[in-house]
Amino acid sequence: MATALVTGATSGIGAAYAKLLAKERYDLVLVARDLPRLNAYAKELNKTYKIKVETLQADLTKPAQLAKVEKRLSSKAKPIEVLINNAGFGIKQSFTDTQIKKEQELLDVLVTAPMRLTHAVLPQMIKRDIGVIVNVSSVASWIAGGTYSAAKSYLTVFSEYLNTELSRTNIKISALCPGFTRTEFHQRGKMRMNGLPNFMWLSADQVVEKSWKYAKAGKAICIPGWQYLILSTIARVAPRPIVRKAGINVRRKQR
Repeated sequence: MATALVTGATSGIGAAYAKLLAKERYDLVLVARDLPRLNAYAKELNKTYKIKVETLQADLTKPAQLAKVEKRLSSKAKPIEVLINNAGFGIKQSFTDTQIKKEQELLDVLVTAPMRLTHAVLPQMIKRDIGVIVNVSSVASWIAGGTYSAAKSYLTVFSEYLNTELSRTNIKISALCPGFTRTEFHQRGKMRMNGLPNFMWLSADQVVEKSWKYAKAGKAICIPGWQYLILSTIARVAPRPIVRKAGINVRRKQR
């Protein structure tokens, strides 16, 4: 049975992806910081889907803990066939107001961790000529919405590059670029989202289902939801001064 590794696996898109992969009969390696929650979810998936579930407690801002996950991904004895780089968080404050420690942690989790984890797993995937990597990015990667947008831009372009680089292989690389999704993300970041209309919200299960379909088909980018397909298209073709202003307005409404 093939094995999948999911970071940020205890809530939101990560938890939804873990459940979908369990249904698809993948054994799992779940990575998160909260060990009690991690073990509880692992037990639930094991009981419901009768699969093997490993847990790795890791804070991806800590080099030594990130190295533990890299080591598991590079294992020759127990190869990983699917990697879901999902772990992430946002910062409510402007870059001019926030602490540099928090900004560094955001860069560590959204850029450094997925880059290093992808680098760790690819040799085994290339050797076996099979694998799927999904980098959870965001529609924010096309706007100027702070350092979060900048980090997500890296993930989107990184995924596009690898998708092209490995197009002659059986390894699939895809960036998932969702819009507002009902997870714990905004609550943890203490962002105000009360004014957002219901039709703009997506469910994590819907997002993940479409992402997995696109990833298996070898599509470089998945944008779930017609509303975000329209908005992302506008963001990519509109004059950049307009896009920059819109990005700043979105940021201000979340504070």
